[in-house]
Amino acid sequence: MQNPFGNGNGNNNNQNPFDLNNLPLPPNYAKIVNNQGQMRIAKVGFSWTTLWFGPLPALFRGDYYNFILMIVLDLDYALVVLFFGLNSLMQFPWPSIVFGAIYNMMFFRHSFNIGYRPADQRSRELLTRSRYLKK
Repeated sequence: MQNPFGNGNGNNNNQNPFDLNNLPLPPNYAKIVNNQGQMRIAKVGFSWTTLWFGPLPALFRGDYYNFILMIVLDLDYALVVLFFGLNSLMQFPWPSIVFGAIYNMMFFRHSFNIGYRPADQRSRELLTRSRYLKK
């Protein structure tokens, strides 16, 4: 498979085009793997899908912990705004902006807590540089 990103990730002489270990990734994506060999690939940085679709990307990733957390915090925000009569705050999607900024970090850190680790050195360096993974 030819690497369209030109970042040295991926093997051009790969015999199996469906092998996820040599999948070419954009520079801001990281691969993590657990002891059973399950692999997850996700973006490092701002989550545009969470900005536009709220907690649904967490649900589609199978990240039920963060999905429930976002639902509960969104409901808490709405109840506080309604209780104090601050209806003007409901005009702007503050929770979506906050979760868009931190969801990918929440996803990786929760994955590390349940046994995942970086799959390769490039992912480890990216996650460490972005402060998603402690040295």
